[in-house]
Amino acid sequence: MTKRNSIPPMKDEVAGWRHALHENPAIMYEEVFASDLVAGKLTEWGIPFKRGLGKTGIVAIIEGQKNTSGKTIGLRADMDALPLTETSGQPWASKIPGRMHACGHDGHTAMLLGTAKYLNETKNFDGRVLLIFQPAEEGGRGAFAMMRDGLFKDDLKCDFVYGLHNWPTLPLGTAGIKSGPVMAAVDHFDIEIAGVGGHAAYPSKCIDPIVIGATIVSTLQTLVSRFVAPQDMAVLSVTNFNAGTGAYNVIPDASKISGTVRSFKPEVRDLMESKIKAMATNICAAYGAKVSVHYDREIDATINNPEHTQICIEAMGRIIGLENVNTNIQPSLGGEDFGGMLMQVPGAYIHLGQGTANPDSPHNRGLHNPNYDFNDDIIPVGMDYFAELVESGLPLK
Repeated sequence: MTKRNSIPPMKDEVAGWRHALHENPAIMYEEVFASDLVAGKLTEWGIPFKRGLGKTGIVAIIEGQKNTSGKTIGLRADMDALPLTETSGQPWASKIPGRMHACGHDGHTAMLLGTAKYLNETKNFDGRVLLIFQPAEEGGRGAFAMMRDGLFKDDLKCDFVYGLHNWPTLPLGTAGIKSGPVMAAVDHFDIEIAGVGGHAAYPSKCIDPIVIGATIVSTLQTLVSRFVAPQDMAVLSVTNFNAGTGAYNVIPDASKISGTVRSFKPEVRDLMESKIKAMATNICAAYGAKVSVHYDREIDATINNPEHTQICIEAMGRIIGLENVNTNIQPSLGGEDFGGMLMQVPGAYIHLGQGTANPDSPHNRGLHNPNYDFNDDIIPVGMDYFAELVESGLPLK
């Protein structure tokens, strides 16, 4: 299931790096172990690199046998973990309580590092490759931090950029991709309600922020179903509702609601923001309360370029067979800040299947699940795919 005979023998070595990363996870901008491991290997192989982009991020540069093409391809992997306590029971389980690689970024980093070793040894391409090791994908806007620090500028410019993600719901030996939106834009909102507290026996003398908040929560649930066209996907979830003192006989002065919005189209994103603000403002006005609404656009949608989607389909097809590449996967309402990179540089993002026939396998657990584990069997496939993108995209003549 690989094209290059030299890649499968590297699997155990790369998996060893992956296990070390898995045992030593760190959340956004704290990925010192991962950054040091990557830097150490790059130094060992004589690959030049720059550190400190996005605090812990690294960008390595590999020159091909020639550079008459003048082209540069970027390959990206994320490095951060999640604030979870692992329960997978794997021999390489996290050694750090409350920290876990529950999304497979350890595997992505190891695959890209293995690809770096292969490309540096073979240099079977005409141009340059940027290997982008990104921090803080999980809500920390690490892609944007790296770009602020110089990624895609000056000597770190590239013409195309590609990323991948392991996908437990796709079977091992398959992949999924589509042109256009493939991962959602992620927004967060906070609604702070200022009422008038008092004795619970006299609610008429109060402006109850709990009742007002409950009304807002209920009304927000109609936003998607009554304002977003059925063919346009969006999700609004209220995830926090904080109010009260703990006393049974006190109506509090204030309450706070927060949540997330996911969407694909810019016009839907605009609609959701404006309607949330309008609903909260008007409901509070009706009750005589004051309100503050804060809406943050955290991550842009990941939108695959049509031309580069086809390039990825063909490259992956040469590795696992075109019949095993789903070219019209259902877009995920999960977020991925690789979308920010695709707003600057054309490219595409693919899902690589890792599910197995064993329903109890940690490789089948959903992402962000404490029982999840990355499937090492996809390491050679991911490396071969990255190498294929480079060698077919920057061919020697």
